[in-house]
Amino acid sequence: MPEAVSLREAYGKTLVELGRENPDIVVLDADLSPSTMTHFFAREFPDRFFDCGVAEQNMVTIAAGLAASGKIPFASTFAVFVPGRSFDQIRMSIAYSRLNVKLVVTHGGISVGEDGASHHSIEDLALIGSLPGFTVIVPADAIETAQAVKTAAASYGPFYIRLCRPKLPLVYNQDYRFELGKAVTMRQGKDATIIAIGVMLSPALDAADNLRRQGINCRVLNMPTLKPVDEAAITEAAGETGAIVTAEDHLEHGGLGSIISQVVVRRHPVPMEFVAIKDTYAKSGKATELLQRYGLTAKDIEQAVREVVKKRQG
Repeated sequence: MPEAVSLREAYGKTLVELGRENPDIVVLDADLSPSTMTHFFAREFPDRFFDCGVAEQNMVTIAAGLAASGKIPFASTFAVFVPGRSFDQIRMSIAYSRLNVKLVVTHGGISVGEDGASHHSIEDLALIGSLPGFTVIVPADAIETAQAVKTAAASYGPFYIRLCRPKLPLVYNQDYRFELGKAVTMRQGKDATIIAIGVMLSPALDAADNLRRQGINCRVLNMPTLKPVDEAAITEAAGETGAIVTAEDHLEHGGLGSIISQVVVRRHPVPMEFVAIKDTYAKSGKATELLQRYGLTAKDIEQAVREVVKKRQG
């Protein structure tokens, strides 16, 4: 079993590395730095760390002002508060002006667990993805997280990076290099393609391994960049495998499935199935229990693949 590592901790420690390299990097938080792990940066660079308190709208606006002054601000809180509580400020202060602000949020999806529906951010990708100019990234492990954060720091423009609460199994080696806007082929296959993000990548890999033993060979793509999405990889997968299943810890509407289906219908229509949350808010419970209850497991992906292969075969 691969080692499970915290994406949040990888983010916090990467911020410290970046802070040592670039004095223009500043960090903001909304009274959650022990959870978002920005406290690592705060300890080493107290003069470049700003705790804005429980005032996410203000934090976003301050980050925009710092960016307009030539700084590279990383602003963090839980995903339910950014973009949820501060959408207007993000729209007007960051997206409209295309400022160089990096929003790195934690506790995305229902894998937050016991905190319940008030803290389950299941709409955030639809919200932030609707804003022109934003780059949207959902890393699948700690190694990819560190690489994505470094890429954001080195790239001009607004970024949204969504991290989860639980530790995730490592799916990459230390020599992995994240490429902005590029999918990563994790498994080869000809019968169908599974496209997954974040917490759903590891179950997607498990599903593909189980299906292979049943005679169904699945390609698995990790799609860490949702915007701009890798249209070439999606089109190639549609053409070569003839069926696609998407898997995400997010509402079915407006997230990965919606983005992929737009590309598929324009460039190479094929049958699709969507493993996602179905128009409901989740109850409170352990992350593993919630993922099972709301159909976000390897078994659910396997069933979706079997259904889509039937559709392809007519």
